[in-house]
Amino acid sequence: MKGTSLDIKDLQLNALLEVTQAVNNNLPEDDLLKIYKFTLLADLKINKLALFTERSGEWVCRVNFGTKNDLLGSELPEKYKELKNQIGLVDATFDEFDSVFPVYHKNKLLSVVFIETDSKLGVQDRFLNALTNIILVAIENKRLARQQMEQEAYRRELEIAKKVQNFLFPKELPKIERLQIEAFYLPHHDVGGDYYDYIQIDENKFLACIADVSGKGVPAALLMSNFQASLRALVRQTKDLKDIIEELNLTTYVSGNAENFITFFAGIYDFKTKELEYINCGHNEIILKKSDGIELLNDGTTVLGMFDPLPFIETKRIKNLDEFFLFTYTDGLTETFNEEDEAFEFERLLKILKDDCPQDLSEFHNQILEALNQFKGNKPFHDDITMLSCRIQNK
Repeated sequence: MKGTSLDIKDLQLNALLEVTQAVNNNLPEDDLLKIYKFTLLADLKINKLALFTERSGEWVCRVNFGTKNDLLGSELPEKYKELKNQIGLVDATFDEFDSVFPVYHKNKLLSVVFIETDSKLGVQDRFLNALTNIILVAIENKRLARQQMEQEAYRRELEIAKKVQNFLFPKELPKIERLQIEAFYLPHHDVGGDYYDYIQIDENKFLACIADVSGKGVPAALLMSNFQASLRALVRQTKDLKDIIEELNLTTYVSGNAENFITFFAGIYDFKTKELEYINCGHNEIILKKSDGIELLNDGTTVLGMFDPLPFIETKRIKNLDEFFLFTYTDGLTETFNEEDEAFEFERLLKILKDDCPQDLSEFHNQILEALNQFKGNKPFHDDITMLSCRIQNK
């Protein structure tokens, strides 16, 4: 009897040493579970075992041996997820086992273990529970460490993307008598998928644009940064708006793998000819306010990046424009919702624009923001909001 007790202690000590060494060697999760399995088989003489843990939101069997049926990958019945103490088994599903016990760490359930032991050996269930706890706590700590590393990597990636995005927007916008441009940008996350720009083409022409990429966060910001770089390079090569759009579409199609798309509006104004050439690529209705009323700029093509070549494309010229106001925006503005889940919508925006051309563009943007905040109440914004306004006095 005394010898048997010493043998058991030796077996437990060997098992503890093997598991501890495996943990200290920082082995991968699957390797830790393999060592746990073989330690139970070789040192503790466990006849049958099924260990269930949570993985990707599902409780499945990760370690199994000795059973008639292979339980690996099988799901744990819901009633065992509420288990607090070890119990004997009268469950037909697990009738091969003697008992089942839960393993907790800081009130969190880490695993549920079904076992059948050699009664002659008299292995203490408390020791098996402790050994299982060591392995699973080590795995849990590895998971938390990996999660922390991933979060840190994402934080660094986010920081880089934010810096990249800051370079997207022009540092200065013209504010002279004949040309005033004002922009407002409110990202939903730290980085977003909206973009606006002002590019001086020559002494008489400039391009103003606004864009919105599908998706949010870092991928959207990086796709948009590539789009901006392509646009600026193309404008240096050609003034043909149709050619620019066709090349931008191809670039976006390749960069986004035809899975992401960009809505885009661009207008080129010529102070000499007093003409505005524009194209709307699946973007929102753009508002042009003239002395004789409001015109909506919708002509162009479909979104960029989904088709190559574009199924249709058309630019439009508006002549005799010497004094006007151009208002561009992304759909985060009109798709702001209130507490009754009603959208702000285009009609409310038009009502704000019913008066004369705004003199102070920054104040005008604040007016729209105030209307948005009053409309949404306590409901948060759910998308990036960007506005670009342009006021021309060319008389």
